[in-house]
Amino acid sequence: MPIVAQVLIALVCMIHVYIFLLETVLYKSRGVKVFGIPPSEVESRKAAMSNQGCYNGFLAAALLLGLVYPDPAIAKAFATFGLACVAVAGVWGAVTVMVRILYIQTVPAVLGLAALYFL
Repeated sequence: MPIVAQVLIALVCMIHVYIFLLETVLYKSRGVKVFGIPPSEVESRKAAMSNQGCYNGFLAAALLLGLVYPDPAIAKAFATFGLACVAVAGVWGAVTVMVRILYIQTVPAVLGLAALYFL
């Protein structure tokens, strides 16, 4: 796997570990600030954010497996799956929540896919 692809996959993985932490463990302290959740909605959104964080954790796990799995073909499959899911989720987030998500999630994931397949 090209080093550029590995770096981009690691970056996307770290972004999703951070998002996972913001939506679960750090939701009340840091997450509400980062996501701009009004104080009146913090408690009512807590369970949904935790569930959403769980999915981001799964994406990070797939990307991590793409980086460390010993069989190169399987590692590439995990990386492809993780990056593709992140790219699609980023597009959906940009359409339904805020355009900024496209740049935070989709762009790095697409760059990672490009590096994985074209370098």
